[in-house]
Amino acid sequence: MASADAQNAPADSNPGLPDYLRDPNAVLKDRNATWRYGRAPDYSNTRKVYEETKKMTHVAGSLPELVQNLVKNWEVEASFKPNLSDWRTIDHKNYAFGINGGPPQTAEHMLKVGTYNAIISPNEYYSPEHSDFASSHKTFKRMMPTFAWEVLEVYSGPPQVAFRWRHWGTMKNDYVGFNNKGQKVTAKAHGGRIDIEGVTVATVDDKVRLQNVQTWFDPLEMFRQIAPNGVVNKESLPKKQA
Repeated sequence: MASADAQNAPADSNPGLPDYLRDPNAVLKDRNATWRYGRAPDYSNTRKVYEETKKMTHVAGSLPELVQNLVKNWEVEASFKPNLSDWRTIDHKNYAFGINGGPPQTAEHMLKVGTYNAIISPNEYYSPEHSDFASSHKTFKRMMPTFAWEVLEVYSGPPQVAFRWRHWGTMKNDYVGFNNKGQKVTAKAHGGRIDIEGVTVATVDDKVRLQNVQTWFDPLEMFRQIAPNGVVNKESLPKKQA
């Protein structure tokens, strides 16, 4: 997340555009917002990893950079602003989020279950049914302390923006989660890269706020990279007594 200097730096793109398009750290400066852990999060390590290992360097003020900034600010709000009224990157009356052609989800749903649980379907490695907002973030943050994100290509501009993206980090610690059978799953840290890609088509309003967001990606690809040899430990836990 952004360092103090980065968060306080002035946006240097078109001043006529909303700040969340010009500056990837814009919403981190929202002093009147309620933050999940009492203050704006620190994205300095993630932003550092992004700068050092990104594939693309977009021209300042270009459509790919503006889209990238919008989504980065949206991710901050979705993860760390518990009051929906504080979200500035969405059109509140018309916002919906869908994964791989599934049913649309509301912002309230994502606030309730967490960003990981809203995106990942139950599988042999992980299940949202056995993890809440806080524990899901701890599971992935502990395993992979930084998870950088970038836009690779933009295929169309507003009002319907289609783009391909990349999400990556390093598996520094063991993965420990609960799968769709309620088993405790452990995969040993391999110290290698976790690198996934996907495509998103988002409709935006006249203020370039997100409305209908549809994303496609392989939700199992991250877990294949977490356990590249398919070697994981699965432990069935004793059932709770009624």
